[in-house]
Amino acid sequence: MKRIAVIDVGKTNAKLALVEEGSLREISVVTRPNKVLPGPPWPHFDLDGHWDFFLRHLAEFHTQWGVDAISVTTHGAAAVLLDQAGNLAAPMLDYEHDGPDDLAAAYDALRPDFAQTGSPRLPRGLNLGAQLHWMFGADPDLRDRVAHVLTYPQYWGWRLTGQMACDVSSLGCHTDLWAPSAAQFSPLVARLGLTGKMGAPRRPDGQLGTLLPAVTTMTGLSVQTPVSVGIHDSNASLYPHLLGRAEPFSVVSTGTWVICMAIGGDPVAPDPMRDVLVNVNARGDAVPSARFMGGREFELISQGDNAAPDAADRDVVLARDLMLLPAVEPGSGPFQGQVARWTADPETRGERALALSWYLALMTRSCLDLTGARGPVIVEGPFARNGDYLDMLCALSPGGVETAESATGTSAGAALLCLDAATPPATSAVPAPQSPQALADYAARWRRLTV
Repeated sequence: MKRIAVIDVGKTNAKLALVEEGSLREISVVTRPNKVLPGPPWPHFDLDGHWDFFLRHLAEFHTQWGVDAISVTTHGAAAVLLDQAGNLAAPMLDYEHDGPDDLAAAYDALRPDFAQTGSPRLPRGLNLGAQLHWMFGADPDLRDRVAHVLTYPQYWGWRLTGQMACDVSSLGCHTDLWAPSAAQFSPLVARLGLTGKMGAPRRPDGQLGTLLPAVTTMTGLSVQTPVSVGIHDSNASLYPHLLGRAEPFSVVSTGTWVICMAIGGDPVAPDPMRDVLVNVNARGDAVPSARFMGGREFELISQGDNAAPDAADRDVVLARDLMLLPAVEPGSGPFQGQVARWTADPETRGERALALSWYLALMTRSCLDLTGARGPVIVEGPFARNGDYLDMLCALSPGGVETAESATGTSAGAALLCLDAATPPATSAVPAPQSPQALADYAARWRRLTV
């Protein structure tokens, strides 16, 4: 039985999970905050702190259980710039830094059309191309120092193996740098002066290489330990279901971002004004997708209060039409530019928690509809453990809702990149809610207020 260690760097936390072949069960998961460090020269991530954390726990995992392979998955809108010697040419910019907005007009004149990239124009550094353009403007010598640009999963793969690449799922994550229909770099790469500097594009399910001797010395793992090319995290959630499920279906990857991906759904025209875009899956195929910052919105409204609603809270929320209207994070998602508001003030912690969960489900269903989703909806990640969210989503999804039994859907998907053949992870059907019509009526009133 193989055991795959998965490096999983989300926007909020960095994790290392040990996943068992066959069951795809997480034997162990350890985490550390993905804290943003202040400049100079700009807000950036603690890459060396993550590296020490990964090495320490790889050694512990190997001592206790044995590690047979390593896979990597990370958040998107991210790349690492290296100089000729393989050192950081600059710290890795936090994509939520608003610096790139200062050069928005100049960047807009460079970026390819949405029709070519499937990548909508996004604020701050959410377009990787905008990050690179701004960093080159903020540090005029940086462009000359840069010898290699690696998308984020492959940065960790490079530190493990010494091999360089980019993966198509990360390149296809609203970077402006990739043309999905042509399966090649977009003209922006040349316009930014990066021709020949981008890591070679590869599918995530290939093998990047085996461990460097220095890594084996620090961890005790074999020098023959294979490391996958690596994958963008929401596509890691999608990947297991691509392997063994008949179309149509959709996957909802939840975390800081909620990303809805439709497979085999109705044809749709992507709408960049509503954050409906084209992602690229592990096979290199274009996938209609829509997203919003659901995990961030949950944090902003809940403020760490995990109150559980009771039956009285549910009765009051329905009777008063107590609703949270979009958008808590107005810079992205299907209701960009709208200002969030409550239709009435919640009177209890439970009322607030319930209305928030239903809001997140309604936002999710809005995204699914915009992607043309049909068939069952599979929910991965933290929202798969929120019963009120699932009730509302189930009431609005004719094909039913399922949840992944894995606690971390990204870990199972990333682990499968290292396996020649595997059974996709098990899912559980969400039972129909007690009052589906009442929930559907509430949803219809919410939709009328969001137009």
